[in-house]
This record gives sequence, C-alpha cells and structure tokens, in this order.
Amino acid sequence: MHGTTIIAVHKNGQTAIAGDGQVTFGETVMKQGAVKVRELEGGVLVGFAGAVADALTLLEKFEEQLELAKGSLKRAAVETVKLWRTDRILRQLEAMLIVADASEILLLSGTGEVIAPDEPLVAVGSGAPYALAAAKALWRETELEAADIAEKALKIAAEIDLYTNGNATVLKAGGSR
Repeated sequence: MHGTTIIAVHKNGQTAIAGDGQVTFGETVMKQGAVKVRELEGGVLVGFAGAVADALTLLEKFEEQLELAKGSLKRAAVETVKLWRTDRILRQLEAMLIVADASEILLLSGTGEVIAPDEPLVAVGSGAPYALAAAKALWRETELEAADIAEKALKIAAEIDLYTNGNATVLKAGGSR
C-alpha cells in the first residue's frame, strides 16, 4: 500500500491510532491534511490504507458487522474479512484496515487475515516499517503514553518515507486529541 501510514499502539490501558494526512496521486501530492483514522461507536478506532473508496467501503462493512456483533471487535473483524473474501465485488477491493478498542488491536486484510500482533503495535501503509520500528523502540524503552508513541513514530516515518507526511491525526480509544 502506497501513499499513507497508519500506526496503532496500546500501552498502559490506552489505545491510540495515528494516520498521516498526505494523499498522493502517482508522484504528485494532492492533499496534506486528509483524515484516515476514525472513531466509531463504542470507542472503536479504525485506520485505513490503500485506495480510499475501497477503504471507505470496507469501513462501512466493518461498522455494519460491529453493530451486528454488539460491539465485539474480534467477531466484527472476522465477519468483515469473511465478507471481503467471499463477495465477488468486495474481493477486488485494495485496502487494509486497523481496528482497535481500549484493549486490543487487529489488522484486517483482503487476503483473509485478522491478525492480533504479538506486541500491541501494528502499522500499515508505505511508511509502516519505519513507523513500526520507531514505535517498538519507544514502546519498549520509554514511559510515553500510547498516543505520544503513535504520533512520534508517525513523524519519524515521515522523515524517511516519501509517501508519508508529518500531519498526524491521533485518536485515543474513548477520545481524540
């Protein structure tokens, strides 16, 4: 996935998700302040990378499944991925989602994956390896809160990845800043 970076972090009972604001079209920066993270009902956080229309379609499907699952993050994630893999139209969508609540983080992909990471950190998009490496170091070696780790990791990724900018939108489970 090119053109964005999303990172989610859970630490000390707090979950945060951060997304950069850059939108590119080929080699051209089209927008600097896009918002690629959302807070849903019940304090569920979602971030997306990939084709925007595809990601928003998947976000709608996840919201529907979350309502049907009565707020169960894992059940909604599994049902969304099942739909994504079995529906002929949805199967063509090119995006990835990170979904999180106050206690867990999951990565959803179109290849049928629902991944709960070993450490409570996950990133997607073109700057994901850089953001994830920075977040791991900050998570392990500092006392920073989840939101601060996510924001700093995203800004570090923006220094390295051409398709990521430092205009971070950071949300915390239960509120934003």
